[in-house]
Amino acid sequence: MNTSDENYRHFLEEIKEKVNRSQLEALKAVNKALIRLYWDIGQSIVEKQQAHAWGKSIVENLSRDLETSFPGVKGFSDSNLWRMRNFYLAYSEDEKLAPLVREIAWSHNIVIMEKCKDGLQREFYLKMTKKYGWTRSVLVHQVEGKAYERFLLNQTNFDETLAEKYRHQAKLAVKDSYSFDFLEMSQEYSEHELELNLLKNIRKFLLEMDGDFAFMGNQYKLEVGDDIFYGANTL
Repeated sequence: MNTSDENYRHFLEEIKEKVNRSQLEALKAVNKALIRLYWDIGQSIVEKQQAHAWGKSIVENLSRDLETSFPGVKGFSDSNLWRMRNFYLAYSEDEKLAPLVREIAWSHNIVIMEKCKDGLQREFYLKMTKKYGWTRSVLVHQVEGKAYERFLLNQTNFDETLAEKYRHQAKLAVKDSYSFDFLEMSQEYSEHELELNLLKNIRKFLLEMDGDFAFMGNQYKLEVGDDIFYGANTL
């Protein structure tokens, strides 16, 4: 069989897509199992402390014994066990958020749990992390950049009053400000310096723009009628 045949290439792409999809589903299953384990451990610690009036020593003893029983397995430090306990306490009575925490990684959950104290704020970052696939560093940047607070300030009735294809553009038009602190530039910089730094941090830049853009290229040629323009960065 000729492997350059177009039918075979399509067949190969289909199989590769199945493999990728299967790997993704496996990772999701592993993550959900890990979050469920940490939830159960946190719940058990809380229940035993309440039932037997055990103090802080239960966490220290449990950490030591688990690390002895499962050598080489990470995640059983006393600090992480305390996080499991706090994790359970933070979400056990919240029917809305409890299912969401199982959809993102443990490291992301720690950031949201420890940096966000308000339920609505936590819900926002849980959903955004899942929707856009934020890395931990991007999530930290968004939290520290007060993405949730800026989101609230820019709420409009565009969802009810505008056609769907115009909603996002309208929301961007009234957005007060964008945080480009991740560029780590001095207060005075040229347009060229801004362009170069945005190119180096294009993923973070697109997330700051709400994640619904695609990067086409820098100094992109645009023809409008008889005029030719070059956009520094075209989205």
